[in-house]
Amino acid sequence: MSLVSGLTEVTDADFAAEVKGSELPVLVQFTADWCGPCRQLAPVLKDIAFEEGDRLKIVQLDVDRNPETTVAYGVLSTPTLMVFRDGEPVRSMVGARPKRRLLEELADVL
Repeated sequence: MSLVSGLTEVTDADFAAEVKGSELPVLVQFTADWCGPCRQLAPVLKDIAFEEGDRLKIVQLDVDRNPETTVAYGVLSTPTLMVFRDGEPVRSMVGARPKRRLLEELADVL
């Protein structure tokens, strides 16, 4: 696992169990090691994961190592943030953003 943000990394193999099977809403960051904005976003997501861990699960998926899931959800750029509730994507956001803005955008799914 080369993502060093402290967030859980999911793969094509465990995506269904970790994301679709989750009791909580799940925010998936589609990311890549070479993606600068992804690295900028990681501490923001780590903070939110710590503060909202009882209401929201946050995971990362490396687009280069997990092409199946990346293609299945039509992810074309990184970072893409996708919120899943009851196994279905309910929100998609592209690009890094500050913590306050991200929390505002997530307010209705929390």
